[in-house]
Amino acid sequence: MSQVVEKPSARPVTPLGILAKQLETILQTLNQQTSDELLANLNQAWLLAAGLDPYLEECTTRESPALAALAQKTAQEGWSQRFHEGATVRELEQEMLSGHVEGQTLKMFIHMTKARKVLEIGMFTGYSALAMAEALPADGELVACEVDPYTAEFAQAAFRESPHGALIRVEVGAALETLQKLAAARESFDFVFIDADKREYVKYFQTLLEKDLLVPGGFLCVDNTLLQGQVYLPGENRTPNGEAIAQFNRVVAADSRVEQVLLPLRDGLTIIRRLP
Repeated sequence: MSQVVEKPSARPVTPLGILAKQLETILQTLNQQTSDELLANLNQAWLLAAGLDPYLEECTTRESPALAALAQKTAQEGWSQRFHEGATVRELEQEMLSGHVEGQTLKMFIHMTKARKVLEIGMFTGYSALAMAEALPADGELVACEVDPYTAEFAQAAFRESPHGALIRVEVGAALETLQKLAAARESFDFVFIDADKREYVKYFQTLLEKDLLVPGGFLCVDNTLLQGQVYLPGENRTPNGEAIAQFNRVVAADSRVEQVLLPLRDGLTIIRRLP
């Protein structure tokens, strides 16, 4: 091969990352009888796929020291060991972290929308919550929903190390129950980010609109809406989560109360605006 692109250590979980890995495997397994032209074409395809994410990272504003420390701490945590020991209610892995480029995207959205009150459904270790909090005004607030007590405390420890962490209020418990509690308290939000149980996405979406948790004209961002390409690949290999996201995408596209665009950022990010 004419060039080597450094591979990330984490398991590829986005359509682009999976494509790059598959192309790399093809290149490594082709025998010497393969034509030079075919090898060159495959190598170029691999370079295009494998080089894009590192370039996006390079050209995106660096994360704050607090976010960098949180990402490193998350990567070093033994998530698989915790899961196998039965210490958590669901399987956790470092790839659940939103990461640098998506975190800066969400932070930019908060600046652009001038949101003052933000809701996050599915916090994990708090990277995206802290990224968005960094863009909030001094009187802003971010309410973060997290079902797992261990990751909630993990995040809160990081928040205490940041001057922006005081703007974050963590609600521990099942997200749908928390949404009902927030609605009963007549709370509403300018901006909502969803990155939680994929099988509940439709219910989150409907509850946000029906309970007026998302203000008219407000924005909703939803993560993993390409789900490793499962939503558009042939359906025989689609997982339950893949089917849930495909259904969510159909529901949103058919809902006259909103307008939306699906961006191929990481594993898919849908931006939804509630119509006035």
